[in-house]
Amino acid sequence: MAILLGSIADDYTGASDLANTLTKNGLRTVQTVSIPDPALALPDVDAVVVSLKIRSVPASDAVAAAASAERWLRQRGAGHVLYKICSTFDSTDAGNIGPVTEALSDAAGGGGVLVTPAFPETGRTVYLGHLFVGGQPLNESPLKDHPLNPMHDANLVRVLTRQSRNAVGLIDLTTIAAGSGAVKARLDALSTAGITAVIADAIFERDLETLGEVALETPVSTGASGLGLGLARALVRSGRISSDGATTADAIRPVGGLSAIVAGSCSKATLHQLDIAERSMPVLRLDPERLLAGPDEIAAAISWAGDRISAGPVVIAASAAPETVSRLQSLHGREASGHAIETATSIITAELVERGVRRLVVAGGETSGAAVDRLAIPAFLIGPEIAPGVPVLRTVGNAQGDMLLALKSGNFGGEDFFTAALAMMH
Repeated sequence: MAILLGSIADDYTGASDLANTLTKNGLRTVQTVSIPDPALALPDVDAVVVSLKIRSVPASDAVAAAASAERWLRQRGAGHVLYKICSTFDSTDAGNIGPVTEALSDAAGGGGVLVTPAFPETGRTVYLGHLFVGGQPLNESPLKDHPLNPMHDANLVRVLTRQSRNAVGLIDLTTIAAGSGAVKARLDALSTAGITAVIADAIFERDLETLGEVALETPVSTGASGLGLGLARALVRSGRISSDGATTADAIRPVGGLSAIVAGSCSKATLHQLDIAERSMPVLRLDPERLLAGPDEIAAAISWAGDRISAGPVVIAASAAPETVSRLQSLHGREASGHAIETATSIITAELVERGVRRLVVAGGETSGAAVDRLAIPAFLIGPEIAPGVPVLRTVGNAQGDMLLALKSGNFGGEDFFTAALAMMH
């Protein structure tokens, strides 16, 4: 299997978001979970998105995992590798966006790397290096309360500089509006000056198309799914693939079985989606304190679901308001409390699958990663889009047989996302 575009995603929901974008824009795409076993037969595709869980791990671990994935993708023909990050630039002053970007650049022989989390379709735009979420500066948006990586600075040049060895540059909207030639000249000039990472403005899809055209001629880029959109359209325009090559029909063949939703995200969007879901299906809201105290809350949740799931879909949620999360983190530590909740939701998910669930929605990046790992799912085919950034996924090569999943980033989807997702999983 020779591929044209490779990507390394820093979490699983972000990976399915990107795979969805590439598929919509004409690339046959498969999403793998880590580097797949050589025995796994992957379909013939244009793009592979390797899902990792490296957003919130130590920077050295993130660099090592990304470097291994980059080598695997290059060995399979990828001429360009996109390091897929969150469109809200989730990171800390220790990384991991800067360290991984610089490591991937070094592995490819150096040079400037375009960096942009812009994705106008989902309300993420960058102007003069500042990230806006739904029209609000990042530090004034709900992301200021992110439970793992609270974001208090909208100036991405500053954010990235704090976690990078080298200085960070900027390509502003005026340069991008002048076209790909002007962008390439500016990127080359910054690279010559010793700058590796270059934040790029983008407000409209045409800006992403310009950036994608330039990025495709370099070995590495860093960005959200918006940059993936630009890269995919550039590949289609180049004539290297057929623009009608992507298909989603096979991914939504019926699988039967039961349905369930597991939520761990504490985002405002997910909390509201849970409120709406409660009007039409049973919802169990777990007590985070009891989850941290021991296995009793897990056992109670599994018993609760077992009594109800044959009658229709059920929802089990470990989601909590930001103030509750902050209190738990102050008592137990951010890492310990997050790990405990992820472990609990993954155990519950596996037990639901053991009881016959084959259509599964998981909300939250870390929650999704933990669930997919416990289920040992090696790869996904990409199906149709449920909401911007969230496709239906069909499992490939997993022991439980065919399943349909949706892995939702916490902030994605409309208020009726959960019912809409299950309606698409026949």
